[in-house]
Amino acid sequence: MSIRPVLSADKAQPTMEGAGVRLHRGFGFGDPEAFDPFLMFDDFRGDHPGDYMRGFPWHPHRGIETITYVLEGSVEHGDSLGNTGTLGAGDIQWMTAGSGIMHQEMPKGNFKGQMHGFQLWGNLPSSLKMTAPRYQDIKSGAIPEVTDDDGVTVRVIAGEFWGAKGPVDGVAADPQYLDVTVPAGVRKRFRIDTYRRAFAYVFQGSAAFVDASDPSGVLLEKEVMGQEVNIRDLSGNRTVVRFGSGDEVVVQAGEEGVRFLLVSGAPIEEPVAWHGPIVMNTQAEIQQAVRDLRNGTFIKPAH
Repeated sequence: MSIRPVLSADKAQPTMEGAGVRLHRGFGFGDPEAFDPFLMFDDFRGDHPGDYMRGFPWHPHRGIETITYVLEGSVEHGDSLGNTGTLGAGDIQWMTAGSGIMHQEMPKGNFKGQMHGFQLWGNLPSSLKMTAPRYQDIKSGAIPEVTDDDGVTVRVIAGEFWGAKGPVDGVAADPQYLDVTVPAGVRKRFRIDTYRRAFAYVFQGSAAFVDASDPSGVLLEKEVMGQEVNIRDLSGNRTVVRFGSGDEVVVQAGEEGVRFLLVSGAPIEEPVAWHGPIVMNTQAEIQQAVRDLRNGTFIKPAH
């Protein structure tokens, strides 16, 4: 077994998207190789409707997949192909934009006005950039949840983990997408195939992700629930932790426990040409997409 080193641990940065949605961006519009095959990750949450109610009106996508996971509130969506629906708490949508789609996403709060969700962008390889658009709308009850003897709970959204298989399938990056809860003071190991790139996103509580250079925790400064951890390495709310190569991630939960997303996928390792919500391999393909938008041929007929 080899522990994956922690390459970086950075706070998500506040930004505004859509028609005025306040959110925090974990990564995106930087070096596309750093998180390959993933391009962008946003955490959109708020206790006040004014933070999110303007939503994300009609906009195009091509060459990518968008993965939306809702924890609180709901998101109504519609697209240029006539698809409509509502994602509720615990639901997920995996949309393959492929050759092109126009869609909108409009968040609504729960009865307390709270809204919380995540959106992850996954890249598509050149062979699938112009594939037909596809939706996978998955209700919360269809997502398996497994609990270990120490109380660690994992919702398996995509991929296989602890004998459970997530309902999302047929995705180019062969992703594993887990929603993990670790009780206070528990140290846990999570296997990740060595060929995958991986990151964690902490959104509740805090934890120390054990670094490969310090697998036994020799740099100790504090006891958490009777177990020593290096408090300099604690990752708290809205922290993105990027891992290097190896076959497992080790996490030590803080005194409040921790909940985080653990996401990994097979790197595509192709050139990236990026123009907002359109991601292709070359600038010529980006220019063609812009021409398609202008002349009304962005949406390709179904074959």
